[in-house]
Amino acid sequence: MSSDHALGRALLAPQRIAIVGASDDPGKTSSRPLSYLRRSGYAGTVYPVNARRQTVLGEPCWPSLAALPERPDHAFIVAPTDTVAGTVEECGRLGIKVATVLADGFSEAGPQGRERQERLLRAARQSGVRLLGPSSLGMVNNADRVILTANAAFAEPDLPVGGTFAASQSGSLIGALVSRGRARGVGFHGLVSVGNEADLGIGEICALTLDDPRVTSYLLFLEGIRHGAQLAAFARAAAARAKPIIAYMLGRSAEARELAVTHTGALATEADLADAFLAANGIARVGSFDALLEGVLVLPRLPIRRRGQRRPQVGVVTTTGGGAAMVVDQLALRGIATVAPMPQTVARLAERGVRVEPSRIVDLTLGGTRYAVMKAALDVLSSAPEFDLVVAVVGSSARFQPDLAVKPIIDSAGAPTPIVAFIVPEAPAALEQLSRGGVPSFRTPEACADAIAAAWSRRDPPVRAPRAEAASAARRTLDELESYRLLDRLGIARAPGQVLGPADAIDGIAYPVVAKILSADVPHKSDAGGVEVGIADADALTAAMQRIRACVASHVPGADVSRILVQPHVAAVGEALVGYRVDPLVGPIVMVAAGGVRAELYRDRSVRLAPVDLDGAREMIAEVTGLAALDGYRGSTPGDLEALARAIVTLSTLADMDEPAVLEAEINPLLVKARGEGVVAVDALVVIAAQP
Repeated sequence: MSSDHALGRALLAPQRIAIVGASDDPGKTSSRPLSYLRRSGYAGTVYPVNARRQTVLGEPCWPSLAALPERPDHAFIVAPTDTVAGTVEECGRLGIKVATVLADGFSEAGPQGRERQERLLRAARQSGVRLLGPSSLGMVNNADRVILTANAAFAEPDLPVGGTFAASQSGSLIGALVSRGRARGVGFHGLVSVGNEADLGIGEICALTLDDPRVTSYLLFLEGIRHGAQLAAFARAAAARAKPIIAYMLGRSAEARELAVTHTGALATEADLADAFLAANGIARVGSFDALLEGVLVLPRLPIRRRGQRRPQVGVVTTTGGGAAMVVDQLALRGIATVAPMPQTVARLAERGVRVEPSRIVDLTLGGTRYAVMKAALDVLSSAPEFDLVVAVVGSSARFQPDLAVKPIIDSAGAPTPIVAFIVPEAPAALEQLSRGGVPSFRTPEACADAIAAAWSRRDPPVRAPRAEAASAARRTLDELESYRLLDRLGIARAPGQVLGPADAIDGIAYPVVAKILSADVPHKSDAGGVEVGIADADALTAAMQRIRACVASHVPGADVSRILVQPHVAAVGEALVGYRVDPLVGPIVMVAAGGVRAELYRDRSVRLAPVDLDGAREMIAEVTGLAALDGYRGSTPGDLEALARAIVTLSTLADMDEPAVLEAEINPLLVKARGEGVVAVDALVVIAAQP
């Protein structure tokens, strides 16, 4: 048996379980695991362990793990926090390979808690025990009736079994998922509360189920990206097996990473990085809890779109124009186009007796409440080449005549083009029938649009893991001239320059020019008064250099202010910021934004995991509103966006560079010249890993 298979069995399908700290009081959390296992019909052996009890819930109780008649596969530790590390060490001595820790008071509890978690992790590693948690409410394997959790929601009997495996960083959420899923007809193969992920993380746990044919999809509730490399490896393997992943993630924070020096670090927020990481790894990220549950059924029907395909188009058919308009609005807010049927499609509808006006919404009015009308409309629309998805919006008939209202949708579920439903009224019976019929159905227009947009935001995961240097390594900031040498090596054009010291003669300079402080001590020159532009002659340059040195010395005491970099003024039609950095959790990223001061003012940017290809760079440019004017907006001179795309690709290849190990690199601004004339870097900032 492989080590992964053995771990998967011990963690998710143990044959022998010890519950350490099991309580005899049915009102206590620590009594629940034993109660749930017995109620679920668990076929294995359970050993309650409690030194203060001879029986627990009417069953014999053992005083310690060492006193058990056989070695358990899995120890669920529901004992107090201060006893956990010792219990894990005992597991190691006895050869128990997996322990789940319910107790909190670890990394989430401040510095002392983090120290406590480090001690626990050391104990686990030294004793060879794999750890789930701490702060884990346990795991549930519905398919094999292993309800090993302290979550109160699992007191509910006869929970539905499905093909989705759910993993949550928030312990209580597994209960919310299973109860809400039941109401929506969504069953789970299994659920796991990963807690603090001190050892086992979501990626490694989910990977243990990849080859189980009963698991068809994955649902993740995330509070942040932890163990990013493992999560990405799992996502690549899931994509290879056509097992889709949907995720809801908290933490749409606008705060920057503490170590960031470049604007790229400040602009690429937690939300940007999460979006880039999840999308790049083929994981659909939704923004609402309803879409998380209801979107599970959508993903298999909306496969990842390949590069070069036209933008997806949605057809909407309805019996209620207002309800359909809500869906159209929500899709538009997420950049998804709702289109009218083509003339030939309208003609085919008429041939089937369905006469409608050519419109973005195919409104059947009250006639659509008749089975024959709605079925005919769905038959035509779901075979029309202009649609990648059809949304059927049903009005009040869904509540008062559910059988009649949704039967044509259910009978069309196997159509060539996927069909989803939005039910406008509160109509649980209709929604239940749609779920049983395998039709993704939504209670709100927001969740409907959210799930669709998330499905189409995914990209094919990379075939290999991205290379990443340690983002927290010792760092050295290069001055601008040293940074330019890196650009020269990459082949990115940059403005020439002349370095002047205090005693250097000013000659051979073609005006107008720009003068800048040249010092690694001053990464953000403008903030320190270290830049002057529009310098017309030698006298003006002499005065500008004096002002720059004085101003920088005042703003950055102790900085080297001896050298000034003088560059010619470069004409362009626009400017961009292109940045690269190694994030400590998701690895190398590349970003493009509007250049200059607008970069931070508007926070208008696009982020991807690095490296990217040319198509990916073009997509990034199209996502930045501030760069739209460079495409010849209203007759303006078009900029060389292809050259900008090539520069993005080139800078992103730093992810594969061995020497130096670049932690951050930014060109701001990168001047975009007229179409066909290229781009020119006129400022650069690079941070590398310092040599030990």
